[in-house]
Amino acid sequence: MQADIEAILGDFDEYLALERGRSDHTRRAYLGDLRSLFGYVADRAPQAGITALSLPMLRSWLAQQAATGAARTTLARRTSAVKTFTAWATRRGLMTADPAARLQVPKARRTLPAVLRKDQALDAMAAANSGAQQGDPLALRDRLIVEMLYATGIRVSELCGLDVDDVDTSRRLARVLGKGNKQRTVPFGGPAHAALMSWLAEGRPALATAQSGAALLLGVRGRRLDQRQARTVVHQTIAAVDGAPDIGPHGLRHSAATHLLEGGADLRIVQELLGHSTLATTQLYTHVTVARLRAVHDQAHPRA
Repeated sequence: MQADIEAILGDFDEYLALERGRSDHTRRAYLGDLRSLFGYVADRAPQAGITALSLPMLRSWLAQQAATGAARTTLARRTSAVKTFTAWATRRGLMTADPAARLQVPKARRTLPAVLRKDQALDAMAAANSGAQQGDPLALRDRLIVEMLYATGIRVSELCGLDVDDVDTSRRLARVLGKGNKQRTVPFGGPAHAALMSWLAEGRPALATAQSGAALLLGVRGRRLDQRQARTVVHQTIAAVDGAPDIGPHGLRHSAATHLLEGGADLRIVQELLGHSTLATTQLYTHVTVARLRAVHDQAHPRA
């Protein structure tokens, strides 16, 4: 029975990749969720397999997940994974009816993200730049990671996925492949451009090997930089800034969006830069800005 389930999940994974264009990260998460579900089902109906999936069974599994402390965002993703799977399985004739058609996706609570103040962001860039002054290839790379993430607001996966040809150095533009394989172009400023040129001239040639291919950012062994390494670089850089919250690449993305809006950027322009599919996602950053305005008002106004 387990072999049958794995074969079905293999076909589903292929569907996610080829027809839905889901990222490796999303596919791994969905398959992990489904294996958890089928493990739960196997404990209660060992011989039933996919035919044991029913609305009560799905609700029972999600209730158990919630009882063990799963976050609302995790429950929402797991529900989406199940709904996508059962809809696909029904179309394939593996199920006679879709048991998850009436399954409700829990709404995730949107929390205000931690962001850097503008002075903290500048201090972080200065910390990254000071480390690169000696010309060490890794320090030059780390400076570019921090500068590009803050300058463009792109995701860390998008940064690590950049090839050398994706960056137009003369016009200061980067061609980014985002979620759903959607491509967009983002600009970057002078400091990020200076970091990029130093990396291309002195850093990348020192690390490049036959395995580097066209990758813009490289690891110690010359392969394309792993996202985990980029996250470590950001955390270490921000840790050097007194009073700054402990944020990673996504925190720099939040900071870039917040500072753009505080500087007067149009909400739809920020939406395009960040690659958000809906304006509602971008509007979260307006709440951050309002919250910060209220905090300043409460501290500064005599009748707050």
